[in-house]
Amino acid sequence: MTPVLLVHSSGFTSRQWRRLGELLAPHHRVIAPDLLGYGADRWPADKPFHFREDVAMLAALLDEPAHVVGHSYGGLLALQLALARPDRVRRIAVYEPVTFGILDEPEDAVARESIAQLSPYPANAASVEPWLERFVDWWQGTGAWHALGAATQQAFRDPGWKLSQEVASLSADRTDRARYATIAAPTLILGGERTHPAELHVVRKLARTLPHATLQMFPDPGHMGPITHAASINAAITAFLAS
Repeated sequence: MTPVLLVHSSGFTSRQWRRLGELLAPHHRVIAPDLLGYGADRWPADKPFHFREDVAMLAALLDEPAHVVGHSYGGLLALQLALARPDRVRRIAVYEPVTFGILDEPEDAVARESIAQLSPYPANAASVEPWLERFVDWWQGTGAWHALGAATQQAFRDPGWKLSQEVASLSADRTDRARYATIAAPTLILGGERTHPAELHVVRKLARTLPHATLQMFPDPGHMGPITHAASINAAITAFLAS
């Protein structure tokens, strides 16, 4: 059976893809790891991190070509894995990957300025919470952090330092259109019409850049579509991998 690697987003764990994994399991070998610093294995407080370390960890899990699925940060990792190890990636399905480096033209200035609101990043683990509030509110709207339940807030705090380092490294990444255009694997790019305008710009530009990409937009979801609208998103991914 063809392996399928499921890569979760920042602030979540491999449990994010549990339902999709169950759908794929009859026909695929499902690989759904926790990224570094998530689950039971916490990233050390104040230790620097770059997303390339997650890419290397994921590459080590693949001993044969696999389909790769990712959401948000996980989508970025899926595409970076395809760049680093094209021999290990057959098909890619990503929901709103945060490939901010693709914003490399003057027309992207508004999106870049909006993304810059995520900085400055915490100087140490003790100063993470104000940044987490800014991060969640940037994606979901003012007040979103305070609207979260206590358990959900804590789920963000636990990997908070590492999460902030993920965002800092991907925001500084300069993987441009020319580099992304070398990805030869068939790619399904998914997005929600109610996502952040800057991310909507990223998704549409990425779909124009990748040579074998199909863009599928959903009218109702925002950035958390794979969780809030799991049935429709999972159905689209399953159909694409079976095609």
